Amino acid sequence: MNPLDWDRRPLNLVALGDSFTEGVGDPYPPAEPGAPVRYRGWADRFAEHLAAHVPELRYANLAVRGKLMRQIVEDQLARAVGLAPDLVTLSAGGNDLLRPGGDPDRLARVLERAVRRLRGTGADVVLFTGINFSAGFMRLRIGTFARYYLNIRAIADRHGCHLVDQWSMDSLTDRRAWDADRLHMSPEGHRRLAAKVAETVGLPVERGDDAWPPAPPPDRRAARRADARWAREHLVPWVGRRLTGRSSGDGVTAKRPELEPFAAEGGAGARHGAGGGRERTDRAG
Repeated sequence: MNPLDWDRRPLNLVALGDSFTEGVGDPYPPAEPGAPVRYRGWADRFAEHLAAHVPELRYANLAVRGKLMRQIVEDQLARAVGLAPDLVTLSAGGNDLLRPGGDPDRLARVLERAVRRLRGTGADVVLFTGINFSAGFMRLRIGTFARYYLNIRAIADRHGCHLVDQWSMDSLTDRRAWDADRLHMSPEGHRRLAAKVAETVGLPVERGDDAWPPAPPPDRRAARRADARWAREHLVPWVGRRLTGRSSGDGVTAKRPELEPFAAEGGAGARHGAGGGRERTDRAG
């Protein structure tokens, strides 16, 4: 693939996806007490890296928590194409594969059609594998997820996409990379991933995948209490939404629905993610 032209003015960045790209798990500090939660996440952090290296950046983030592949394609793809992007990040399918009957090959076919449409506009596209979970509830479906990630690798090869290989990021398998809900990354996890995305597209950034400092030895009694609290506060509500056909994304809109100027870290756009989406405090899935 050809290197990105960092001198184009402006450079239009559009992010598509679900809670992963919305940034759940990495909230901005509240603007004032009681203000709605707004999420930063790896995508905003990547935009900050990008804004520090290009003359002018415009950024839209259309991702909404809880969305399935079909919803992302129907609700976000045409909008993204209409924004005339130069660079698109696309991550979709994880919520589908968490549901019974999630088919990684069928999802890959839908993803490839979306990639073909985006590449047809001349935009560069960034795709993602997922993380190699060896513990926790996600490991129960790791074979299904791994098959999907192999499909994504093939799609990236066929269409000349940048591929962010989270599977190779051992640091993201550390529990400290994850939020209390065990489904979304922590602020530090999002920071590390943003640096990986920047590195993947060729930005000169410091490596963000350094080893974690040694963790204290596990306390089995505390771990059991944490597991019980996680099940009560996160797993049971998630199952309840599945059984009742609800989603944490119901009533939530994109946090940056339009292309708007984005400043490097320290600017207003970087601090508060200027854009109109309404946020809620419940989690994705």
